[in-house]
Amino acid sequence: MLSFLASSCMQQTKTIDSDFSGQLTEEEISNGVMTPEIMWKFGRLGDAQLSPDGLGVIYNVTRYDSKTNKSITDIFWISTEGGDPIQLTNGSGKYYNPRWNPVDPKIGFLSAESGSTQIWQMNLDGSGRTQISEFENGINSFEYSPDGTHIMFTSDVKLDRIPVEMYPDLPLATVRIIVDLMYRHWNDWHDYAYSHIFVAPWEKEQLGDATDIMKDEPWDSPLSPFFDGSEISWSPDGKTIAYTCKKMKGKEYAISTNSDIYLYHIETGETENITRGMQGYDRYPVFSNDGKKIAWQSMETPGYEADKDRLFIMDMETGEKVYITEEFDQSVSSLTWSENDDQIWFISGVKATYQVYTYNIESGSFHQVTHGIHNYSSFAIHGNTMIGTKMSMSMPTEIFSVDIETGDEIQLTFTNQHIFDHITMGNVEEKWIKTTDDKEMLVWVIYPPKFDPAKQYPALLFCPGGPQKAVSQSFSYRWNFQMMAANDYIVFTPNRRGVPTFGQEWVEQISGDYGGQNMLDYLSATDAMKEEPFIDENRLGAVGASYGGYSIFWLAGHHEKRFKAFIAHCGIFNFESMYGETEEMFFVNYDYEGPYWLDPRPKSYAYSPHLYVQNWDTPILIITGQYDFRIPYTQSMQAFNAAQLLGIPSKLLFFPDETHFVLKPQNAILWQREFFSWLDQWLK
Repeated sequence: MLSFLASSCMQQTKTIDSDFSGQLTEEEISNGVMTPEIMWKFGRLGDAQLSPDGLGVIYNVTRYDSKTNKSITDIFWISTEGGDPIQLTNGSGKYYNPRWNPVDPKIGFLSAESGSTQIWQMNLDGSGRTQISEFENGINSFEYSPDGTHIMFTSDVKLDRIPVEMYPDLPLATVRIIVDLMYRHWNDWHDYAYSHIFVAPWEKEQLGDATDIMKDEPWDSPLSPFFDGSEISWSPDGKTIAYTCKKMKGKEYAISTNSDIYLYHIETGETENITRGMQGYDRYPVFSNDGKKIAWQSMETPGYEADKDRLFIMDMETGEKVYITEEFDQSVSSLTWSENDDQIWFISGVKATYQVYTYNIESGSFHQVTHGIHNYSSFAIHGNTMIGTKMSMSMPTEIFSVDIETGDEIQLTFTNQHIFDHITMGNVEEKWIKTTDDKEMLVWVIYPPKFDPAKQYPALLFCPGGPQKAVSQSFSYRWNFQMMAANDYIVFTPNRRGVPTFGQEWVEQISGDYGGQNMLDYLSATDAMKEEPFIDENRLGAVGASYGGYSIFWLAGHHEKRFKAFIAHCGIFNFESMYGETEEMFFVNYDYEGPYWLDPRPKSYAYSPHLYVQNWDTPILIITGQYDFRIPYTQSMQAFNAAQLLGIPSKLLFFPDETHFVLKPQNAILWQREFFSWLDQWLK
């Protein structure tokens, strides 16, 4: 139990105990289905790391307390043979980024226990916690070199001048002086600093002086805004660091997806670009175990963020590059070399699931290892041992062992079993529906936990975001389908045109056609589902976020009275103003086919929902966050104002401290309560 001070509006101070146990109340047990409060009691597992000997796995579990909006993250160990996990940290703070020391029986991790985030080490049983870094700016992520002689870490480096440095006599000035684009990105304003990679010698548990391998360079690695440490890797001999970087700024950065793979040679201090001339995203480099080759993910089309992620391999000696997946009509991720470098293992999406595959280098053949209605999000291999993190719509992420020959799985962790013992999840069904252009479309149907086929239920169409994002078997802590089903709604989620895992042609169709075939796909799914005897066609709603929010705004003007209620979260309402206020210009340039001032004007602008708002006739709840810079909150305000002026029953939820996503526990619970209150008002 932890405590902190909370102040009331009366300026009184009292102690509030935080409870991270995740235990259900008697009322929650009696109710027996998912609720917003229960969802915030789930432990969230991540960052699973297989030990060098393949005998154990270390991983994080993050837990929240909704009463205090606080969270803790602990590190656990579990045997790859199964059994009870062992908690290695003490449940009092945030311990994360666990890494096996490659030469000593130690585990490294990050913690802010000393006041700033630094690298620590502990014994394999969690004892002997020792801080091993004292880096002034703190540390964001780190990795040991494979030979144990160096540590590589990332940290923010301030390079740009701030206004008060220009005008030191005006220390209270708060202005931002902006002369170029990319002054804000996704959730944050540019903070005058850049994520840089540092390398330091590591000997006898002492960290030496760190070298900034990107000294004075005004760009980030890993890439903003997600700063994924997997975009950086060590060579097996510990002499080279491969990293992803988009070495451009401002307008050039805003209109381009041209990131490259760079090699930094520790002994000489030299840097080389190995993907020069490749104009799309190049990311996630991984060296072969003998160091003779390097693989990475590559997109071909400049400015297209949803292009096929191709597998490339380069010979380190000759520089020859080979496009491996030219005949494989799926994207790749999580590249991993086999122990003797004769195979590359990876994750790929197929029919709205994500599975583990192998590519045999000698035969040139691909093989799907895992099967089933689930998503694998990561995996690791040692000899014949493979562990992976897996989720589904009905299960948050857990660790599984996988037989590399048969794909058979054994669940190792049961982080939330104490919750699942007391709640019932609804069935998830795969349904194939014919589209207007005579194609087959996968639609997931999620049923209430106590589904009775003799009853008639209200139903919800879920419109996915992206737009190029599959409705796959992910467990969401925001748009949770089991939560919707637990409130006695049948949910149907079409994998409409534009989503991956059904081949690149299916993905690419949506660009430039936002109001076209994919909207017909939504209506095809709706018309098919409302014919089911257990669905009340007079109680249909439609909900969605991001591109899904745009979809709601579009459907509101074109649904021909199919729906009785709408919910749009952070949706695009006005294409012209969206083009003028978003940040990643490559996205709108590609998907809108250019700016609105072109002559002839791109046809996409005819799909702007604000042009059809005069047709709105259905109650709508609109939600947005002030720190959403991807689809700025003004889009939602425009839509709400229009609905109000037209006399449409409408409500606006404006979160001044949230982004494109509502992430704070109490805000998220309020979001869910308002969500179901609105649906119940109009559909029940």
